[in-house]
Amino acid sequence: MKKFILPVIFLAASVNTSFANDLTLKFDRQADFFEESFVIGNGTQGAIIYGNPSRERISLNDITFWTGEPEKGVYSPGAYKAIPGIREALAKGDFAKAEQLQKEVQGHYTQNYQPIGNLFIDFADKSALTTYNRTLDLKTAKANVTYSKGGNEITTEYFASAPDSLIAVRIKAERPIDLSLYFDSPVEYNATSNGSRISADGHAAYTSMPSYVNGNLHNNLKYYPNRGISFRTNISAYSPNGSITPTPDGKLDVKGTTDLTIYVTMATNFAGVSVNPSESGIDYKGNANRLADKALRKGWDAISADQYADYSKFFSRASIDLGDSSDELNAMPTDIRLKNYCDNNAVDPDLEELYFQYGRYLLISCSRTPGVPANLQGLWNEYLLPPWSSNYTTNINLEENYWPAEVTNLSELHLPMLSFIKQLPTTGRETAKEYYGVDRGWCLGHNSDIWGMTNPVGLHGGDPSWANWNMGGAWVASHIWEHYLFTKDRDFLKEYYPVLKGAAEFCIDWMTEDNNGKLITSPSTSPENKFMAPDGNAYATSNGNYADIAMIRQCISDARDAARELSTDADFIKEADSTLANIRPYEVGANGQLMEWTTDFPEQDPQHRHQSHLYGLYPGHHISVAGTPDLAKAAARSLEIKGENTTGWSTGWRVNLLARLAEPEKAYSMYRRLLKYVSPDNYQGPDKRHGGGTYPNLLDAHAPFQIDGNFGGTAGVAEMLIQSTPDMITLLPTLPKEWKTGSFNGLRARGVFSLDTKWENGKVKQFTISSEKGGKTTVKANGKKIKVSLKPGESKTIRP
Repeated sequence: MKKFILPVIFLAASVNTSFANDLTLKFDRQADFFEESFVIGNGTQGAIIYGNPSRERISLNDITFWTGEPEKGVYSPGAYKAIPGIREALAKGDFAKAEQLQKEVQGHYTQNYQPIGNLFIDFADKSALTTYNRTLDLKTAKANVTYSKGGNEITTEYFASAPDSLIAVRIKAERPIDLSLYFDSPVEYNATSNGSRISADGHAAYTSMPSYVNGNLHNNLKYYPNRGISFRTNISAYSPNGSITPTPDGKLDVKGTTDLTIYVTMATNFAGVSVNPSESGIDYKGNANRLADKALRKGWDAISADQYADYSKFFSRASIDLGDSSDELNAMPTDIRLKNYCDNNAVDPDLEELYFQYGRYLLISCSRTPGVPANLQGLWNEYLLPPWSSNYTTNINLEENYWPAEVTNLSELHLPMLSFIKQLPTTGRETAKEYYGVDRGWCLGHNSDIWGMTNPVGLHGGDPSWANWNMGGAWVASHIWEHYLFTKDRDFLKEYYPVLKGAAEFCIDWMTEDNNGKLITSPSTSPENKFMAPDGNAYATSNGNYADIAMIRQCISDARDAARELSTDADFIKEADSTLANIRPYEVGANGQLMEWTTDFPEQDPQHRHQSHLYGLYPGHHISVAGTPDLAKAAARSLEIKGENTTGWSTGWRVNLLARLAEPEKAYSMYRRLLKYVSPDNYQGPDKRHGGGTYPNLLDAHAPFQIDGNFGGTAGVAEMLIQSTPDMITLLPTLPKEWKTGSFNGLRARGVFSLDTKWENGKVKQFTISSEKGGKTTVKANGKKIKVSLKPGESKTIRP
């Protein structure tokens, strides 16, 4: 698969290049754990930096390096034959039998995302340090480690370059130093050194199982030399004044250098979801070599300048100012600052801004490979059997990764997910037919992977609460229409419309009528949640849960609106309207909550982390305070029952839900909850902090690490500052009193509008609205509705 930099599909009319906040993560010590490290990435290759002054370890990743091979047929052909029996059992109220029969409608698991390996920099001088400083500057995407050792000051700079497809490291010292470079990997590999380069070739297992199935590396990973995805990693060194010598065991010995540059180039033979990598014909070794040779010719200064120019064109588009923190807070190490924020309820708006921008930094760093979106850990993984396979979990996590893409002015970075979605019908049509007996359209289960797997997982023994959910296609397809609303790219919509329509067609044909003639799904599950049945037991399988209904309603509406926009498919538009009119309406339960199941069953866990039945409020659009006030009130009651103590990604989702409900103080409180300090050492240290929240390096704690909470939090802040529909933009819809004065630049609204806004004492003082394509909208500011009409490329500044 050819990897390339995603094209810029539009240039933001508003570009901000000035940041009052220094936007820097700071530490006064090395990272002992991943959760204290810095992560860098160019959208395809990534590195995890520990900053160890004695023996530095830089963990390496390539987003295309997974176990497995293309999907080979259907794991459970004819599984749909169990569906009538499940429906019959549910009609009789026999939930136990329905649950057991659900296991017949299951297939295989996803493959595992894999680490490439580690670059070690072993310094000869092991003496004690007298100073140490470690930083990650989000404005430049460059990490630095500076320390003094034996009277010698040493500085190491790290960055990942998209234009040159490499990881770059430069070590500079006041006095000459000695060190050695070497590579290792947990996968099968071989490393040799020649001249000033280490070359490592390895391959992933050709099949694997998740850690939670067997938990044994030997049983879960199967290797064969000519099967699976292969990689080459080159570690090329250059020093103008030191000697570099290869060793027989594949290392490089460096002597007497004061200036050492290291370029890491990586390439794999992954060529797409349906291409066997061993037959792809990709010259991945040659690709890695050519990148390394080019880097050595080009040199550090030019590579660094191009990296900054490329990165800043994305990052500089949007900024926020939520107030000023004290100099004392801004000088604190990030881990101490985060603890202080949590323990002392500190007023620290610069930290809140830093977290917002960190989400944008992470998306730029891990989402620039066509057809390969950010996974559960974005790009950064050190485990052969990572948590939940570091796969694409589609009952919230993959989608949440991309919530900030459009609104925070990173629309191009949405394309890796969208192009991935475009590939899913290839297997999704077979899944629809063989697992659900549906001949039209396509569907997607709870998990997917780089091979575009769509079937329900479980191997006929998984818990239906997570294994049997089949609304992934309906959810991911909604991103197609969202991208169009923000870009008005008709060519894109025309190309992707069949994918969106196919997801909607599956939904239409999968539904069945309830006793009142209303359309529901059967069987259905509400992601990872269970209800208490009359027999006193907890079950997942029922008829017509409202998470299904919410996603189906949104998917069909989006597909219909897309057809109207393209002036096509009149018959489908008619069918969609008829179906939408007959879907079972939402209901409010005895406790005033929006019901999760069509029977008002009590939940097994009333404070369960998933809130999938609230999808219509966010990220969907058919529940709102203005349009459906009673349903919005019921959704608010559901969140009230769930409380605030939840896990990372769920907390991020709740920030957005509360923002849509126009609950500023509750949304802000939930944002602070997202920034709850979680200890990095698997809770083994003297200051144990567990649960969901944020690690010292600001990565999301599910726990363990999942990147979706970071993206949900960034989207949530934007949702508090700006909300939009195709017809209206609302400024400061959910502004908490803590952010009473501030500004934002470059946030985006549906309709291809960009907004810069300043406010004082909670009131908008002025806003500038611009549009590359022009158009009309209504801006709501300070309760006033202002009609705006722009020509292409025009901007207007308005003081409401």
